Amino acid sequence: MITFPPAKINIGLHVVEKRPDGYHNLETVFYPIPLRDTLETKPLRGSNAPFALQTVGIGVGGRAEDNLVVRVFLAMKEEFGLPALDIYLDKHIPTGAGLGGGSSDAAHMMKQLNETYGLGLADDEMERRLAAFGADCPFFVRERPVLATSIGDVLTPVNLSLAGWTLLLVKPGVGVSTREAYALVRPRRPDVSLPDALTRPVEEWRGIIVNDFEASVFRQYPAVAAIKETMYDMGAAYAAMSGSGSAVFGLFREPSTSAKEVFSDCFVFQQTLR
Repeated sequence: MITFPPAKINIGLHVVEKRPDGYHNLETVFYPIPLRDTLETKPLRGSNAPFALQTVGIGVGGRAEDNLVVRVFLAMKEEFGLPALDIYLDKHIPTGAGLGGGSSDAAHMMKQLNETYGLGLADDEMERRLAAFGADCPFFVRERPVLATSIGDVLTPVNLSLAGWTLLLVKPGVGVSTREAYALVRPRRPDVSLPDALTRPVEEWRGIIVNDFEASVFRQYPAVAAIKETMYDMGAAYAAMSGSGSAVFGLFREPSTSAKEVFSDCFVFQQTLR
């Protein structure tokens, strides 16, 4: 079975407060974008191993057992007695970017297993299970724009469409550690709630819809800040860092013909949204 796990961007990200358990309460919108990995699974034959993992494309590093797709599979294998699996993962979504690629892969692994082996898990049940693997994993079960609150795992659908806008996504060579980003951020309650801000036209989002991680990340990584400013110089109606970085996205009325040249030392993805 083959599926194509998408990336997401964060539209606004308010770190509202630190919780007694050490986590942070958030307010953000997850929005799916058409930058996709490829995940293929099939029965593993001719081996006594519980799984085989082949990864190509953008390197992910680390042990196979630590990859989220493998962790999801092994948990499901133990619970449901699933057979050994041959896993092929072609990575197009950059890591350390705030785009949720690993979480999306994990969600698609569970969805594939559910369909292939007739496990009968409803969407809300898969979302509940996936929350154990990462706060943004549940979002990728239904892949629709949502307001995420609590630690990012309470999802409420929002009526938001960016159809017709051209998305320019740029990730520099640096990656931002999520742990580091949270250590530096200062929790605060926003002046304008995100649901209220989203009622305004995209052209009015600048300065109103903000990502609280930008202040500390931009100080540590000036190259990330420079990408955002360059996008505005290029005519973006709105630009922001996604998640805890380091990817930055801009929304344009027309595609840029010079993006690859302007950001020649970066990962660049551009597509008009539908």
